[in-house]
Amino acid sequence: MAHTMTKDEWQAFLSEGTRTGKLSTVRADGAPHIAPVWFLVDGEELVFNTGKDTVKGRNLARDGRVALCVDDDRPPFAFVVVQGTAELSEELSDVRHWATRIAARYMGEERAEAYGARNGVPGELLVRVRIDKVVALTGVAD
Repeated sequence: MAHTMTKDEWQAFLSEGTRTGKLSTVRADGAPHIAPVWFLVDGEELVFNTGKDTVKGRNLARDGRVALCVDDDRPPFAFVVVQGTAELSEELSDVRHWATRIAARYMGEERAEAYGARNGVPGELLVRVRIDKVVALTGVAD
């Protein structure tokens, strides 16, 4: 039987390994747009980078509502869906700092600085998502 994760459990789940988030944003016509993102949990927020001129970057600038799904596709299966509101920053020192930290998670410490330098440039955004709602289940197939 599925178990609802506690806050500590879902925060640990989101922070484990190199799981990619599937980010949903709202297009101008109201249609959903979904894209994979690398992210980190920072206290009560999710943090990721994106290009200002990408579909998700333009969507977030217009409408900050987001949903992010992260799952474990191995039995007995688990998932976390986060809903929230995004705030954008173009402050280069912050963009580069977080791009480097995110790269360390996904690419390893030895490659983090190079990825941070590549992604911490003008035209990139730092996105902070204030978490408003979470649905988190583990043991879905139990």
